[in-house]
This record gives sequence, C-alpha cells and structure tokens, in this order.
Amino acid sequence: MSPRDAMPTGGTGSGRSSRGAAPGTAGRRPGAVQGGASRPVVPATGGPRTEATTTGHADGTPSAGLRAGGSRDAPDVGRREGGVTTGRPRGASVPGGEDRAPEAGLRAGGATVGGASDEPEPGGEDCAPGAALRAGGATTGRASDEPAPGGGSRTAPLGHRGGEPGRERGGRTGREGPGRPVVLVLRALGLGDLLTAVPALRALRRALAGHELVLAGPPELEGVARATGCVDRLLPAAGPGRAVPDALPAEARRPDLAVNLHGGGPASHRLLASLAPRRLWAFHHPELPGLEGPPWDPYAHERHRWCALTAWYGCPADPDDVRITPPGTASPAPGAVVLHPGAQAPARRWPVARFAAVAAALHRAGLPVVVTAGPGEGHLATAVAARAGLPPAAVLGVPRPLAFDALCGLVAHARCVVVGDTGLAHVATALGTPSVVLFGPVAPSLWGPPDNGLHRVLWCPSRGDDTARPGDPHAGRPDPRLLRITPGDVLEAVHTLLPATAGAGS
Repeated sequence: MSPRDAMPTGGTGSGRSSRGAAPGTAGRRPGAVQGGASRPVVPATGGPRTEATTTGHADGTPSAGLRAGGSRDAPDVGRREGGVTTGRPRGASVPGGEDRAPEAGLRAGGATVGGASDEPEPGGEDCAPGAALRAGGATTGRASDEPAPGGGSRTAPLGHRGGEPGRERGGRTGREGPGRPVVLVLRALGLGDLLTAVPALRALRRALAGHELVLAGPPELEGVARATGCVDRLLPAAGPGRAVPDALPAEARRPDLAVNLHGGGPASHRLLASLAPRRLWAFHHPELPGLEGPPWDPYAHERHRWCALTAWYGCPADPDDVRITPPGTASPAPGAVVLHPGAQAPARRWPVARFAAVAAALHRAGLPVVVTAGPGEGHLATAVAARAGLPPAAVLGVPRPLAFDALCGLVAHARCVVVGDTGLAHVATALGTPSVVLFGPVAPSLWGPPDNGLHRVLWCPSRGDDTARPGDPHAGRPDPRLLRITPGDVLEAVHTLLPATAGAGS
C-alpha cells in the first residue's frame, strides 16, 4: 500500500475521503470548506503602530532565515457556518499599515512634506520629521504646519503619472552625476511581506532597467532580496515591530525615484519625501493632497495592492509573478512533509497538539516528516516532534534558525508544507511547493497563495464575520476560527495535494 493510500484522512475530525470530489470542495465535514488558492483582491490597512499596510500581517522582526511575515487575503473562498473554508485565497494583502497624523501636509506645486510630530502614527509608522520636497528640484527643510492646499500645479517629482517610467518630461533619465540613477524602494517589513512584493519589484526592474534598484529593508532579509533577482543592493532599514523606520541612512538621500511599497502613509510617505527624491511614487493620502497616486484599498490582496500602485504609474505588473529561483542549497530532508507550527502572534498559531497529531499520522503512513522553527520558536517545534514520536533530528532550525538558502533548499524539495498564516507560507508559494495554509483572524483573500492548484487554504469564519479581518491578528491566544480547523481537515488537504508532489525531492 502506498503512503498516500495508507494516510488517514478522517480519524481526527475530517469526515470523508476527498477522492473524486471537485477541487476546493473535497471531503468537507459539516460546516467545513476546503479549497485551493485564493484570488487577488486589494490592500488592507491596519496593524499595530503602522501605516496603512497590512493588517495583522507579517510576523515580528525578520530573521536571517525563517521569519514570521505571513500574508493575508480577503476571503474569496466558500464559507460555511463554523467550518473550514478551504477556498481559493484572493490576491491581496496589506503591508504593515501606516497611520499617523501629520503636522504638515504635502503641498502640490511646492510640496511640503514632513514636520510630523514625534507621536507614533496609528498603524505603525514613525517617520523622522521631514523635509520639504519641491517639484522640479527637491529642496529639503522642515515643513510648515500650514495645511496643504488641494490645488496647485504638480510637476514630475511628486507622483507624476504621465510619460515613460523612469524618464522625466524633458527626456532626461535619472539624476545627473556619476553612476547609475537610483530607485529606492521602501519595504522595511518581514519575510512574507518582501515575497509578496516581488511582482511589483519585477515591474520596477523591467521598466527601469538602467537604474540601480536599492531596497530599504531589514538586513536579515539580504538573502531574500538577492533571491528575487530584482534588487541590486539592500540598504539596512527597520523600525520596531512593523513601524516605519525613524530614518534612513544618509546614502539614501536624493534618489532619482523613491517608491513606497511599505504602507499607505502618511508616515512612510514623509520618510521618503525627506530624502528629497526627484520623484515619489506612493498611494494617495488625504493628509498629503499634493501627492498624486492611486487610492488605498483596505480589501486588496497584498500582491495585487502593490501591482496596482506600479501600474498606476505606468509599470504594469503580474500579481502571480511570484516565483524565485532557489539558491541551489541541498535539502536536509528531500521529499519530506514540512510542518511549521510557529507564527509571531499566538492568534495565528495552531495548537501544538494538533500539529503533533498531523505529524504522527503522516509518520505512521510512511511519509518523512520534519518540523521547522523560526527565531524563538524552538520550543514549539521540539514539542510537536516529541508528541508525534519523531526523532530529534526531525526538528530543523534549533538552536539557530535556518539561513534563507538552507530554508529554500528544504522547501524547494519538500513534498508539501503545512503552515499557518506566516512567512514560510510565502516561501512555499515563491518556490512552487504545494502547501496547506491555515488561516484564523485574517482572511486568505488578503494574504493567501495564488490560485494555481498547488495550495489549499483552510479557514473557518462564522456567519456575520467581517469578510477580511474578523479577528485580532495580534491577540495572545489562538483565534477561534483557527481552532475550528481539525487535524482531520489538514490531513485531508494534504491528501489532496499528494498527487501534485509526486517525485518531489528526487
């Protein structure tokens, strides 16, 4: 009997076998909905102490290898009262969310950006008081407290939409001076956040091939940035939690173009404007009326959100262009099912006992199983392995988290990944590895994987729930929707993916 045939699918809570059922609806227990990936939507806001970026998103601070940073999606899946929705996630999530009441606005035609108070923005961006950015020759200086008038003429530097990307109306491409002109992109968030921005980064790379593309982000993500194939250089930048960095290094000043892929403003907008870029691309914010840009959609899928931003400025992007090339590192466990019980917030952590039940069932069925740990998650992975009867060698990432190259080698050659709404889910998506992703407080329509047949999302909303963010992603206990997912639901979802994993790790 093959491992697939031997694997239990109902002994721990799942109803019937998924064989022969239509994709996305197989083996539902009463009230449980199972399904494939999610379709894109549009950005959401929220998140503790951040601007309009992704609510309840990424996990904490990035780590050299595995870092919490999952993604969320507004539900586009089939819903059943009290049951698992395994539907297709929609495509859009929201980056770390920025909300801060600016003291000064961005004025059209002589844009004043900055002068923000030191009080952290609601949503999480903290921006160093900015400088005035003037169209046509960026000048720096503290912005006045005068509210920004809504009118005035706009010139290329401030969110100019017309013309060829990367080329000013006069025909000059980039800044004059030695070296290539610089595109500075702000995305100082987590692992999953960076991977969801890959389609937008690729659009910038294609449209601005003659520029140096510099990513301002956490130094721990340098390997991730390299793997995207889009980034020429990483400029270390990070704020506490998901907050906007207080400042950027002096070498970031005066780029040809600054692109805000961090949040919806205003704090992150001010931070970039304080660098005196020749042009600034960002979402429109009512407190900065002089900055043209598309409106922020709190219900957009994270990938779609940033693709919509670049497209508005003339750089079309494909939200499904998420794949990265694995670094080539060998896997320590080729063909294994990878379980990852960690997430930055307890609200998104499925219980250890349930992960252990899944691990034990897969192990009994003859499948190799490993359990991974991110920073500070060693106790979770060790407990899962011990309860499941797995050997200590089955735990990876203890005592030190796996480096990104090693993590990619493991995931790229895995049979399947079972993970919550966190950064490792996006690694599986980026490497084309089948995955089962468990959602709780935030819907898969904001952060779920693409609808390409390789992924299953499990989500159990209640009737009357908000369709995108029904729970608190930063709560100190597992979300009730996450707790409605049973080990049987997960085993059944893994079972449906096994045919797609044939030959994995070979």
